[in-house]
Amino acid sequence: MLKKAVRAAWRILPAFMRMKVIRMTQHKFTVSAAVVVLNARNEVLLLNHVFRPVSGWGLPGGFIEKGEQPESGIRREIREETGIEIEQLRMIRVRAVRSHLEMLFTARSSDVPTVSSREILELGWFSIDGLPPDFSRAQAEIIRQVLNSEI
Repeated sequence: MLKKAVRAAWRILPAFMRMKVIRMTQHKFTVSAAVVVLNARNEVLLLNHVFRPVSGWGLPGGFIEKGEQPESGIRREIREETGIEIEQLRMIRVRAVRSHLEMLFTARSSDVPTVSSREILELGWFSIDGLPPDFSRAQAEIIRQVLNSEI
């Protein structure tokens, strides 16, 4: 009987109120996207980012803004940080890490990147055999998998 009353009350609530109740009772997540950008020589674009621990070098990306679609968000981040446009954008993985949702893409670009953000110290195109010192093993493995068409 109580379940029926709760269901009936839920149905008569306006949509914005139902959403408010859901958001108040659910855990919050941050959402980011990163991309393996390859050029014509199959070199990967890496950024030396101010906020990254250890070496600082890693795949380009950033946080998705409220209401932003992931594809638009990663394109925006790349444009803001490097000034380039990306093509052949394809999502390859989504994973949850504690209260964070991470989306990973691959793409290609023939543009010449430049440091376009105070968050970036430097950038460059790297071969799989010439990755920067102390580069993340996890990101190196992702790059290898993309280059070998495993993902």
